Amino acid sequence: MPTSIPTSLRERREAIVSEHMQAEAVKYNPAATVATFRRPYCEVPALNAVFDGAEAVLGFVTNIVSAFPDFTIRPVVLYHADGAVIVEVRFRGTQRDVWAGIQPTGKKIDVQVALIFVFEDADLVGEKIYFDQATVMRQLGVIT
Repeated sequence: MPTSIPTSLRERREAIVSEHMQAEAVKYNPAATVATFRRPYCEVPALNAVFDGAEAVLGFVTNIVSAFPDFTIRPVVLYHADGAVIVEVRFRGTQRDVWAGIQPTGKKIDVQVALIFVFEDADLVGEKIYFDQATVMRQLGVIT
């Protein structure tokens, strides 16, 4: 079913998503990343984790930046839905600190990730992050 989102709203949402990803993976600024949310909230089903509120989301983003200090997010394709912007990305980085209970391995990962940015009108109110944890663990050498 085609979406009927006005172009101006689509553009505002895309700008927020771009600002969010730039703050996180180019500027490595967790506080600026959290500031893109009107109501900070992240779900990561692969980790069975929910981060609700500014402090929790800030801790989550800070952990990513410290665990993978060289990480990049390369957008592959972007989709619009009535209440969301979905971005398929490549997440690349080298694990240098503890992440998701995994001790630093010094190994690189290159993982496909689906990011669902949830909006209420033009306000970012949540992010859902989907990836295959087994792929990450294999690339980190934790499992074979």
